[in-house]
Amino acid sequence: MFISKKKRAEIRERRKKLPKDQKSNTKDNKKRPREDDEEEDEGQHVASSAELVDTKDKVTIVRIPDGLTGKVAKKFRKDARRKVIAEGGNKDSIKFVSKDGEEEEDEEEQPKKKKSKTQTKSFPRINDLLAKAEADKQAEKEAAARQAAEEKIPPEEKAKYVALDCEMVGIGTDGKTSCLARASLVDWYGNVLLDTFVLVPDRVTDFRTHVSGIKAKHIKETNQNAMTPKDCRMKVGAILKNKILVGHALRNDFAALMMNHPAADIRDTAKYKPFMVSRGRNGGKLRPRKLRDLTKQFLKRDIQVQGESHDSIDDAKAAMDLYKVVRVQWEKDIQSRLKGKNKKR
Repeated sequence: MFISKKKRAEIRERRKKLPKDQKSNTKDNKKRPREDDEEEDEGQHVASSAELVDTKDKVTIVRIPDGLTGKVAKKFRKDARRKVIAEGGNKDSIKFVSKDGEEEEDEEEQPKKKKSKTQTKSFPRINDLLAKAEADKQAEKEAAARQAAEEKIPPEEKAKYVALDCEMVGIGTDGKTSCLARASLVDWYGNVLLDTFVLVPDRVTDFRTHVSGIKAKHIKETNQNAMTPKDCRMKVGAILKNKILVGHALRNDFAALMMNHPAADIRDTAKYKPFMVSRGRNGGKLRPRKLRDLTKQFLKRDIQVQGESHDSIDDAKAAMDLYKVVRVQWEKDIQSRLKGKNKKR
């Protein structure tokens, strides 16, 4: 619609004469709120009408008008929290109540429920079950073969073998110096030949109980069953005389006992090459494995269980049983080395 300049000037003059509070844009083309904004405007109006009913005991009570549902009620609560925070309040102290005074739950404070993930049951694959059954069958065959071969060994031959294991405690300022605290010897059949605690002449700074199982009461002079280091050394030496000694990392046991044994009569499972493993790139130097791992692999039994202290008798029996598994091949290797040395001479 065309409006002339004269008409526009008259409209401006009329507006100037109106009071300030009545000045507004009365044109018909004034922007009207969109339909999708009506819900938001209603929420703003409701939020502005929130009543702070009570603020004693640092709790702010907000009365929720009737008829608010869904998004409008959620926006009302949100705006009310903002208003309280702007006035220096704490949003955690707000309580929303209905017109009747009943407290309503705050949706923001309700923890979101985690969706429970359905755990699928894992079943073993048929190939794994077959492989395990085959491995168990093979292990039984090997055990039966070892048993049959062991029965053929004369008792006089079996009597030559003795297994040794010792437990140590720590002495010195840092507790890293090992000192003998227990010595155990078993025969071919696992029968205990000697098992004794040993008195420690120096002050113990680390009992290593979690590994050795040694406690203060075991190595005190009040323990009548504990031997002196000298008596223990004499006893062990008498048992080992003319015997083949079996053990694992026997160097440590010899250091604690302060004694030695002929190299030709030592069968150390830590130094037997088929029991060792190479570490590093491209193979590398052979290094000994733990007695626990060897026992698990070759004997299918657990020793030195995590969280439990070691038992020198169990360790000595494990070393002897490991030797039995490879005895035939081990003795052949020794004989071939001796023949090679004799040829060089």
